[in-house]
Amino acid sequence: MTGRDADSTRSVRAEAASAGADGGEGVAIRRASADDLAAVVALLADDVRGADRETPGDLAPYREAFARIDADPWTLVAVAVRGGAVVGTLQLTYLPGLSHRGATRAQIEAVRVAAGERGRGLGGRMVSWAVEQARTRGCRMVQLTSDAARADAHRFYTRLGFAATHVGFKLALEDPRA
Repeated sequence: MTGRDADSTRSVRAEAASAGADGGEGVAIRRASADDLAAVVALLADDVRGADRETPGDLAPYREAFARIDADPWTLVAVAVRGGAVVGTLQLTYLPGLSHRGATRAQIEAVRVAAGERGRGLGGRMVSWAVEQARTRGCRMVQLTSDAARADAHRFYTRLGFAATHVGFKLALEDPRA
C-alpha cells in the first residue's frame, strides 16, 4: 500500500469513526432487497437532480433494473436502515480491468441519505462500508463520479480521502423503452 493509499484509508476510517452523535448508532447497512425498492427510489427522487428524472409513482422500470442488478454478482444496491426505515442507499459495482496490472475497481454510485439524516455522519459511514466491501473483494481502487454542480458532495468526498484526479464525460443515449 502506498502512502497515499494508507492516508486515504485513514481518512475514510476517521470519517466513519467520527460519524457524529448518532450517525452510526442504530443503523445497519446491508444489501437491498426488492422490498426496499420503493424507499430507495424515493431517496433517489428526493434530490435536486433526481426530482426531475425519477418517477417514484411508477416502480415498473425500477423493478426491472433491480432484478438485473440483484442477479449480477458484480453489482449491488445497499441500504442503510434505522428503526426499520431505509435512510440511505448507494450502488456498488465491481469493474474487472486490465489497467493497473489487472486490477479490479469498485465504482460507487447514487449515494443518497434521507433529508432528516443528513449532516449526522451517515453518508461517511455508508461510503466507508462500501470501501470495506471493495477491499474484501480485492479491489485496488474505489472510484466515484459526482455531478459537477454538487459542490457540497465534492467537499464531502474530498473529506473522505477521495481525490478529484480525472474529468468525467458522459454521453446521454436515447431511452430504448421510450
